[in-house]
Amino acid sequence: MALVPLRLLLDHAAENGYGIPAFNVNNLEQIQAILKAAAETDSPVILQASRGARNYAGENFLRHLILAAVETYPHIPIVMHQDHGNAPSTCYSAIKNNFTSVMMDGSLEADAKTPASFEYNVNVTREVVNVAHALGVSVEGELGCLGSLETGAGEAEDGHGFEGTLDHSQLLTDPDEAVSFVEATQVDALAVAIGTSHGAYKFTRKPTGEILAISRIEEIHRRLPNTHLVMHGSSSVPEDLIALINEYGGAIPETYGVPVEEIQKGIKSGVRKVNIDTDNRLAITAAVREALAKNPKEFDPRHFLKPSITYMQKVCAERYVQFGTAGNASKIKQVSLEEFAAKYAKGELNAVTKAAAKV
Repeated sequence: MALVPLRLLLDHAAENGYGIPAFNVNNLEQIQAILKAAAETDSPVILQASRGARNYAGENFLRHLILAAVETYPHIPIVMHQDHGNAPSTCYSAIKNNFTSVMMDGSLEADAKTPASFEYNVNVTREVVNVAHALGVSVEGELGCLGSLETGAGEAEDGHGFEGTLDHSQLLTDPDEAVSFVEATQVDALAVAIGTSHGAYKFTRKPTGEILAISRIEEIHRRLPNTHLVMHGSSSVPEDLIALINEYGGAIPETYGVPVEEIQKGIKSGVRKVNIDTDNRLAITAAVREALAKNPKEFDPRHFLKPSITYMQKVCAERYVQFGTAGNASKIKQVSLEEFAAKYAKGELNAVTKAAAKV
């Protein structure tokens, strides 16, 4: 199976009531771990790369690593997704490099730091949708800024994130605006702000409704029952990995991620894509620290990189099972970008929102 558009996987997930973890990738080991877990659990795959990842790995290296995954696992549908595109040009360059899905994050201006107006967000997102859909490529938009409801602060991911502090009105997606945004842009997926943030330090305590607004997802889903929702910053920050890192010389303070059971609630309310990066970063760090500490004479990088694949594979397999993704890869029939472009042109994939807005 070749690379497929994100919309194909999200439509199947919606029809069958499950969510799909979208794992960020920067290197060979991450891609291997994710695909091994997918093969183990028969799960469809979303591999996503930030601008920082593309710069780190290099466009050609990253593209060919993902194409190698497609060749190695031809039975698994794989999406290549641009995460947090800061401007239309970033999305277009991603499409040029074989990405089958792009995120135009117009919640911030092109500097990836300044909160943008609703009108700006609509305009840049709609521009990308028009170009991408003509090529059969899927588009994810974002409404509301990703940040902590505890502190009002954001956590920059590879340089993407607002500076300073914001109030709750900016940190929570407005349901009425969500309806207007989807109607105006025709995005395939909508990332919503509910109090999650990037990185390991999401919450200072186990999150409740005061600082993790899953109820906002439920409200938006009532208004937009046919729109695929996305949760960003949704690593669960496993306590066992934190403990292992600290056991072998790390210094990560007490912190809390997004509980899996809260993500599962979101999936029941229309969340189809769940972004995860930190959990795999923690798995890599734990494996490397442990391997080097146990055998300090070892200097072959494979000595600590192989365990990192194993640790990440375990995390990924758990998420595939917990989100209901497992068992679905073999059920998805491939549809090409060209076929999707024709569907978009005919209006077959237009967002259905007006009826929902009257409920």
